[in-house]
Amino acid sequence: MIKLAFMINRVGGMTFEEFVEHHRNHHAPLFTSIPEARQYVRKYTVSHPVPAAGYPSPAYDGLTEIWFDNWADHDAFFGSENYRELVNPDEGTFIDMESVAVMVTEEKVVV
Repeated sequence: MIKLAFMINRVGGMTFEEFVEHHRNHHAPLFTSIPEARQYVRKYTVSHPVPAAGYPSPAYDGLTEIWFDNWADHDAFFGSENYRELVNPDEGTFIDMESVAVMVTEEKVVV
């Protein structure tokens, strides 16, 4: 299984609260509304930092994780017309695309 982790920051002029609201309540439902999400995506999560005493300030405003069974499913999802025309354009409305960091992993559950 392939997991993509996208570390993301909000666009300028958007508050953290507005960013979280958009990510959780607009973008995530938009992402999951397209048929390709149910067909190719095995798991999709959105996460946002919470106050944590003793830890450094977070470097990112959010984290999106997407799991695929294989590269063919990854390519089919991101190459789909629904992703390209509906989901992808929304990303630039709340994500600072210049600051996105991506890690592609094979997840191994240890505990």
